[in-house]
Amino acid sequence: MSTETAGDSVAAEASADLQTLLKLLDVERVDDDVFIGQHPEQVGPRTFGGQLLGQGIVAAGRTLTKGAPPVHAVNAHFVRGGDVTKPLEYRVDRFRDGKPFANRQVTAFQDDEVIFTMLVAFQNNAAGLEHAVAIPEVAYPEDLPPISDHFEGYEETVEAFVKALHPIDVRFVNAPAWKLKGTGEHLNHNRAWMKTDGPMPDDPLMHVAALAYSSDTTVLDSIITTHGLSWGFDRLFAATVNHSMWFHREFRFDEWLLYATESPVAAGSRGIGSGSLFTRDGVLAASVVQEALIKYFPPRS
Repeated sequence: MSTETAGDSVAAEASADLQTLLKLLDVERVDDDVFIGQHPEQVGPRTFGGQLLGQGIVAAGRTLTKGAPPVHAVNAHFVRGGDVTKPLEYRVDRFRDGKPFANRQVTAFQDDEVIFTMLVAFQNNAAGLEHAVAIPEVAYPEDLPPISDHFEGYEETVEAFVKALHPIDVRFVNAPAWKLKGTGEHLNHNRAWMKTDGPMPDDPLMHVAALAYSSDTTVLDSIITTHGLSWGFDRLFAATVNHSMWFHREFRFDEWLLYATESPVAAGSRGIGSGSLFTRDGVLAASVVQEALIKYFPPRS
């Protein structure tokens, strides 16, 4: 008889990058309400916002007692850029514990400076009024190429994306920004299917954390594609200011979700990207709103 556990089996079937993500999300508990998070080897100039979201959600969830309600909302603010050479200390404040509701505040520190803070709300799902917007009509993920195909010929243009960690299988419905740039097309929305690149543990908290990690990708694309701009080709600076998510229904993130995003406004050197995450059968599982500082430096004439 095999002594391999279910968790070991899941890890063995996950891609190497997904295994890295699962380890990142598995923050180390050093006190009742204090957790340490690490960085991966593949890093950018500052801590990836999705990493802070995912690790913070896991830290908050692990301070709840067994049978506590699931995550239903997160509201995060990015205060400083994280140093990718140093670990992150997550301190959790317990605001409320109850059967239908629980609330936590998670604050990430480096060298005793706050770099990130987030409110995490937990609530049991109950019967009530229901409605939702419809899923856009798009091609199925099996009919779309993996993101690696979109990198071909653009390895130097979007080098940071190519070298980044890729724990998520992403299938663009429309062409990504760097391909649209060559067509001159302006696109006021973006659509991409996403799921983890391999199976996930059954723990719902990990699925929420992994989705939060992934929600920090592509959500700002509609800001720049509305103006016919692209990462890599144009001089752009972007930094997330705040990020909110609402989880409406249960889902598994090792099954396909469509991330349908658009940008309702850009003003004051800031832009907002909003997104809806649909299951394959059209159920709206989660909603996202992100605000970012975004600056464009036009070429000198």
